[in-house]
Amino acid sequence: MIELLTQNFVPVMFAGLLIFLLAGFPVAFSLAATGLFFGFIGMELELFPSNLFQALPLRVFGIMQNDTLLAIPFFTLMGIVLERSRMAEDLLETVGQVFGPIRGGVGIAVVLVGALLAATTGVVAASVISMGLIAMPIMLRYGYNRTIATGTITASGTLAQALPPSLVLIVLADQMGRSVGDMYAGALVPGLMLVGLYLLFIMAVALFKPSWVPALPPEARIYSQPDGSSGHRSLIALLAFCAAVGYGWAQVHESVMNPWLGRSLPAPGDEIFILSMTISAFLALGLALVNRLFKLGLLSRLTERVTFVLIPPLVLIFLVLGTIFLGVATPTEGGAMGALGALIMAAARRTLSFKLLQQALENTTKLAIFVMFILIGSTVFSFTFNAADGHIWVEHLFDKLPGGQIGFLLVVNLLVFVLGMFIDFFEIAFIVVPLLVPVAEKLDINLIWFGIILAMNLQTSFLTPPFGFALFYLRSVAARNDYDDVVTGKRIKAVTTAQIYKGSIAFIILQIIMVSVIVFNPTIVTGSLEEAVKVDDATVNDMLRNMPGLEEEEPEGTEESDAEPAAEGDPAPEPAATEDADPDPMKAMEEALKKTE
Repeated sequence: MIELLTQNFVPVMFAGLLIFLLAGFPVAFSLAATGLFFGFIGMELELFPSNLFQALPLRVFGIMQNDTLLAIPFFTLMGIVLERSRMAEDLLETVGQVFGPIRGGVGIAVVLVGALLAATTGVVAASVISMGLIAMPIMLRYGYNRTIATGTITASGTLAQALPPSLVLIVLADQMGRSVGDMYAGALVPGLMLVGLYLLFIMAVALFKPSWVPALPPEARIYSQPDGSSGHRSLIALLAFCAAVGYGWAQVHESVMNPWLGRSLPAPGDEIFILSMTISAFLALGLALVNRLFKLGLLSRLTERVTFVLIPPLVLIFLVLGTIFLGVATPTEGGAMGALGALIMAAARRTLSFKLLQQALENTTKLAIFVMFILIGSTVFSFTFNAADGHIWVEHLFDKLPGGQIGFLLVVNLLVFVLGMFIDFFEIAFIVVPLLVPVAEKLDINLIWFGIILAMNLQTSFLTPPFGFALFYLRSVAARNDYDDVVTGKRIKAVTTAQIYKGSIAFIILQIIMVSVIVFNPTIVTGSLEEAVKVDDATVNDMLRNMPGLEEEEPEGTEESDAEPAAEGDPAPEPAATEDADPDPMKAMEEALKKTE
């Protein structure tokens, strides 16, 4: 029995964790209990030294000192303040008025507002519940197909998983040892592509099944002009002018920003996009303010409403992401700036109160403590797991898979997809991801690409019946009984669970398509990152020669190393001579580590 336990220690440890979880213990305490329990068993079996856990306190203090994780409470506070200040309600009403006159307009508004809420609240539950409370009655009131209505709301709410500044991306970046800024940059294009895919689907439904997504009736359009016009011409003119200015900035961005930042490399595309959008948004807000202050009457009621409701959260998003992408602020500093901006916006809207602030701080503290305890528990678990060479056991599980990188990614995506239906993304990020990262590195998989794939996959699992969390969130706020509509007086039937499940299927297919596109086209994620780090040898040598403190010694070493090949005239011994004269420090470190092993 003892010999069997010794030979199968890691699988038994996993089984022990499963037993703790099925017994109903919280995930954080189950992880810590499993790690400690099997750690003591391993010491009794002499698998580990008796002083195994002496380094554990240092690990825990290391977690407490992790500055990256400070971004989580900052972005959470930003999202909760904006959510409680009724921003979602105003956004849905305003964007719905913009697109309402066309078929599928309310569905388009839900997708766009879902993307905005994703970039501000960053929490799936908040987005789905907000839009379920606000958009669902409107869509049912004017005759939307129920499966399209429920699917649009749940899918748009889950955009908070993949669009920056997502909490998922922060946690994945921390667990993979990568930059949060790089993770945000890698997620920007796939996230926007997914939003575009949702919009194309709504447009296709409007084209082929127009009765499923009717336009708003004229009496529901509340921001029309006194002469009866909708005011869309003014909005299109302002949008075109600001877009032209943003495009003009994109053409001169490098020539303006590179000297200011002291940068010689080409500017990344995501940075140019964010800064161009920021300038366009500020211009639109400034023009609307001038028009209102001086009563010029150049902008319609709809245009002013859109500008004052839509632009402030857009500016906040672009400022937070823009400073991160520019390198001016770290993600933690960007999160702090976002939280301050959210408080200023709530105060400007006159919705900031002591009760709102108290609720936001309480919920933020609860989430931060939740994340911290799970991280400490997973650290204790991984401490014992790695001491038992569990990472080698995990590698052996995947090294026989056919297909190399693609085979590994397909199996991992299937595993994460299934797990995402049962446990929260925090548990997946802290339990599963650390086990997969060494295998991904061994297969030479870009971890930023890997992280974006996992984030998109987790988003898909949030929609999958019967355990998708987003479906439960919508079920909690959708009408369970028939009711009389407060506007039209019509009798509206209840929303059934089957309708919610059925509505998610089309969007699950769209998300699987998006995950597949990213898997087979990694440049969608890594293109801008690769461009940002390409440096030739001549540039590196020039930087080394100009480093302070090396100006006197470097030329001498360079002359000597250059003189030896010239004197010998034989290129054959050049590698050996160069290696002796200038050893590679990374190679020496690798050899030293191999000797210690």
